[in-house]
Amino acid sequence: MSIKDQIMADLKQAMKNKEKDKLRVLRSLKSKLLEREISERKEGEASLSDEQAIEVLMKAAKQRNESIEQFEKGDRNDLADSEKAELEVIESYLPEMLSEDEVRDIAREKIEELGAEDMSDMGQVMGVLMQELKGKAEGSIVSKVVKDELS
Repeated sequence: MSIKDQIMADLKQAMKNKEKDKLRVLRSLKSKLLEREISERKEGEASLSDEQAIEVLMKAAKQRNESIEQFEKGDRNDLADSEKAELEVIESYLPEMLSEDEVRDIAREKIEELGAEDMSDMGQVMGVLMQELKGKAEGSIVSKVVKDELS
């Protein structure tokens, strides 16, 4: 079952179980997925691949993380807790993310493979790594690791 289909099935189940909070998040995700699907249409119908759906979910998760950070800075723990609950639902549809150590191992391998030596090679390394790690690691973590390794 595709990620989109799973979200749709869980949306129906949340309606039946009257889970208001989960339902709100799933409706939001459904909307974002449909927006992406419409933007991908060229002629007629188009459906999202799981990779494209993961991109949409990762963007939603990143937005929630940023909101949590802002709410905590503003001492609005009630809103931060709400965002954390939404983030939990979103993350349940994402594949397991690589840890920083795993990203570091892959980055070292690519840096060696590409013969990168300093920060001037960062763009080249990031381009290759982000293609390989798309949907598996957050860009901010990859960027941090590459900076550390090339410094």
